[in-house]
Amino acid sequence: MNEKVNDQEILLVTEKDSNDLKAVTGINEDGTPKTTKPTKENEPDFLKIDKNSDLLENFFKNFLNQYKDPTHFQFFKLPLDSLDSILPVLKEMLNDPDSPSNKEQIDEYRVLPEAFAPKQYQALDESRINWDQLAQLGITKEKLEKFGNLEPMLNWQKSPTLVTIKTEALGESVYSDARLSFREDAEGNLKLRIHNIRNAPELNYPFMGATFTQEDKDNLRQTGNAGRLIEIEPKEGMKMQAFVSVDKLTNELVALRADKIKIPDEYKGVKLNDEQKKDLAEGKGVYLEDMKSKKDTFFSATIQINADRRGLEIHFNNNPKQNQSQNQSEEQGEAPKTFRKKELTEDQRASLNEGKTVYVSGLTDRNGKNYNGYITWKPEEGKTDFMFATDYKKALEQNLVKPDDRHKVQVAVNSEGKTNEATKKVKEPLEQGQTAPTEKQKEKQENKQEQEESQQQSRGVRR
Repeated sequence: MNEKVNDQEILLVTEKDSNDLKAVTGINEDGTPKTTKPTKENEPDFLKIDKNSDLLENFFKNFLNQYKDPTHFQFFKLPLDSLDSILPVLKEMLNDPDSPSNKEQIDEYRVLPEAFAPKQYQALDESRINWDQLAQLGITKEKLEKFGNLEPMLNWQKSPTLVTIKTEALGESVYSDARLSFREDAEGNLKLRIHNIRNAPELNYPFMGATFTQEDKDNLRQTGNAGRLIEIEPKEGMKMQAFVSVDKLTNELVALRADKIKIPDEYKGVKLNDEQKKDLAEGKGVYLEDMKSKKDTFFSATIQINADRRGLEIHFNNNPKQNQSQNQSEEQGEAPKTFRKKELTEDQRASLNEGKTVYVSGLTDRNGKNYNGYITWKPEEGKTDFMFATDYKKALEQNLVKPDDRHKVQVAVNSEGKTNEATKKVKEPLEQGQTAPTEKQKEKQENKQEQEESQQQSRGVRR
């Protein structure tokens, strides 16, 4: 028998007051254990537990979450290489489980599901805080309460805001800002933890045993989240999957065990499908449309698990579908197909690829209001710059932008203040490629002129 097999155990289960032991192979949809006969032929199907893995913990967490009467089953854990010799003895002892000698032996192999139940959360007892010790750092209960920091800290969270602390250096008082939290040491003593501000996240060094890829680093800098689950090892031999994020106030890296987060079925009025929940559970961002705000307005944005917030957070202006389309164009050095959800015409993209500045109308801000402006594609930076008409005029005067020759009339009317005979009476911006007013624009301008003339006549009569 090789060493790996020697390290493996299997889980056996039987119903209460029975000795019909079966090998566990998984878990059914209703939460009951999925089983098979504990024979050598079925060994490949057994739920094999490596001594250093968390497979057993995950199984019982799912079992407790789904099955309402865990006491209906009895579980036992046996070494795989000793199954043939221990199994018949254990079955015999289960015929008389209350016998003192049998009970002692049975309990050696018994596994209690409740041992894997999440610990009941308890808020920190304020009487454990040494306020005199904190006062030496300039921290008082009143200050923490005033800025809403005390209650979260009593719930084992970091202070929501930065707190000014005082330290002594070379006989002088030095003041700095940090976030604070309470933690227990190995002996159970309550300690104040100070989360100092860093200039930038430390991404080039191992974090809890994990090394970041370049994509991880880019994600952490851009969104504050790694964008995937990362295996960390906070203590030797204690490996786990975790969400990793950046504390936006201090630039400190924060890890949160993946199994500490439950993905909701619905978020801000939008029901999440299985694929979206899977992506969120893996640390990815998910773009949702028509979420409902507290003011009963609808909005769209990307949601993602943030380890520092210990839950979902919202990123605006980050549509993965749009970004993917844009990134594909950027990789080829070409102008994007869309800008701020506005699809660009082939003419516009051709002008952008030639280094010209293009007029774009019909853009919509977060409040649903339309606006217009000018964009310039910068392939060397992989981004599109935007400017309003006033900025465009200044840039044009300083020869910082190259006008779009394909639409000279439109640019001249909209931004350079120039007109021709066809457009001199048009007061509103021309659309892309437009060189003359539309019938609707003409009619609108004529109605406006008639109103002005009528008002002038009315003023003349009054005089």
